[in-house]
Amino acid sequence: MHYTKGAESGVGAFALQNWESGFHVDSTASQPAAFRTDLRQQVRAAPSWFRGRQGRRLREMLLAYSFLAPAFIIIGLFGLFPLAFAAYESTLRGLNKIVGSYDGLGNYVKAVDNLIYIITFWMAAALLYFAVQTTVRAVQERRQDKTDPAPWVLPGLLTAAGAALFARFVFILLPEMLLIPSKLRGQANTQAAFRALVVETWWLPKVQIALWIAVAILAAGSVWALLVNRRMPANRRERIYFMPFFNAGICLIGSAALTWFTWTEISVAYAEALQEGVGLELWSQIVTISAGFLLLLLAWRLWESASGRSSTTGVALRLVGAVALMAGAWVLIAELPRVVAAGDEDWWNGLVATVFYVLGTVPIQLGLALILAALLFQKIRGQTFFRVLYFLPYVAPFVGTAAVFRIIFSNRPTAPLNSLLDLFGAEPLLWLSEPAGIIQMITGGKIDLGPVLSGPSLALVAIMIYGIWTYVGFDTVIFLAGLGAIPNELYEVADIDGAGGWAQFRHVTLPLLSPTIYFLSLYAVIGTFKAFNHIFVLRQAAALGTTDTASIVIFQAFKRDTRYGYASALAILLLLIIMVITLVNNRIASRRVFYG
Repeated sequence: MHYTKGAESGVGAFALQNWESGFHVDSTASQPAAFRTDLRQQVRAAPSWFRGRQGRRLREMLLAYSFLAPAFIIIGLFGLFPLAFAAYESTLRGLNKIVGSYDGLGNYVKAVDNLIYIITFWMAAALLYFAVQTTVRAVQERRQDKTDPAPWVLPGLLTAAGAALFARFVFILLPEMLLIPSKLRGQANTQAAFRALVVETWWLPKVQIALWIAVAILAAGSVWALLVNRRMPANRRERIYFMPFFNAGICLIGSAALTWFTWTEISVAYAEALQEGVGLELWSQIVTISAGFLLLLLAWRLWESASGRSSTTGVALRLVGAVALMAGAWVLIAELPRVVAAGDEDWWNGLVATVFYVLGTVPIQLGLALILAALLFQKIRGQTFFRVLYFLPYVAPFVGTAAVFRIIFSNRPTAPLNSLLDLFGAEPLLWLSEPAGIIQMITGGKIDLGPVLSGPSLALVAIMIYGIWTYVGFDTVIFLAGLGAIPNELYEVADIDGAGGWAQFRHVTLPLLSPTIYFLSLYAVIGTFKAFNHIFVLRQAAALGTTDTASIVIFQAFKRDTRYGYASALAILLLLIIMVITLVNNRIASRRVFYG
């Protein structure tokens, strides 16, 4: 089989895809004349958009997106829409109703006080940075590949504007849809009335105007992109620039919208303070704390650059400069504790408990899992039995196993764990009912160290033990998979070179396990920040809230206090914290993870 130009024989779909380009497949088995005639008619009857090589690529792209469409719809409905709804809900006022008048950043101010304005400004700056970085990368690729990204600038930005306008349409439609339940009361609460109100809401003038403007801009951007793609030669790579410019446009629009929104909220806060005769320190706090974090960022970059210097003097100067910048940053960020103290005490205590829970579980469970995996990877008897045994706590129902732990860690003197302590002559402990920190308990409670320096409460430590017991088996199984992927030849070579067991583990096993360690650490940190089920079952009122992590505080604000908007604001703040930790983890892992 070979390719010929100008031949009239072809084979099925391949000839159909390449007819207009002049390339066909020559086969020893010729096709019937009627088949060739029908094939030519089908190709000539197809629209010009779908002919030739460009048409083939367009058909392949449409086919791919048609297969991906269900996944996009599911992710949009069950992933992105709930997130957007929570962001919208967080800007609503009201304690016992979902729909209320807009409160802007009021719920966030209640949670973290003026720190929210600093967060939003830095988010706007980060979006602007990503937009500039995307554009710079496109220019660099242009220089390397000698391509021209200019034709894709306007289509990408126009499509981004259409996507932003479509998001605006959703936020115009959503409040109107949420007003429907309040209209369906009494005898009017029927399915026919509900459908009529939905149709009426959909056809509201402001909703339709927002919809069709978004559709028009999106269609214009898409058609423009197709026209540019149509004019591109088949062997050119310029079409890769559409998505970078689309992403840059989204980031620019998001940065502008967030900056405008924050500026408006600050102006409103100053106007309200002026009416009440109260002074505000918003701008001074924003500038001071932001400058402190900027100095920290510069210090970190200067510290990193020290490793690349060859001279001792250059390294020393950079290290001294980094230390000086960190000292200045510490002075400026000293304003932060006063801002934090003005926020919601329950929320900050929940974050402290969450940090304690993460630091007390993730390193221990990863270390134990790595040791167990190294032992279970050896040729020992009952290897399969032990693997299943350690994995059972992860697959067992969390609520059931947590209930068992609640009995084991009971504060009764006859409880299993207190009975064990009594055998050794120790006093019984309150365990899940103990609010005192473990450091405070060790020092005898003579010194008031505060909620942070006193360490996690004994009740939280008991919950940590449950978390370690539950997840160490899962981590062990993943580590076993990573160990199985390491070639035995590397250990044989290391053994020939005289490397002992520890040297092989240090220089062969750990570097090749770094992707697995990175995945498990990221998975564990995100999971512990969102942990809820077992903590909710094990927590007790006698612990005085010392076991209430961030997820518990959010649930209490939603369920117990019915403050839906405030709970949504706390959920968005927790999401931002997880995203920042993920970005930092990715930044560190990009230099330390070895992929072979």
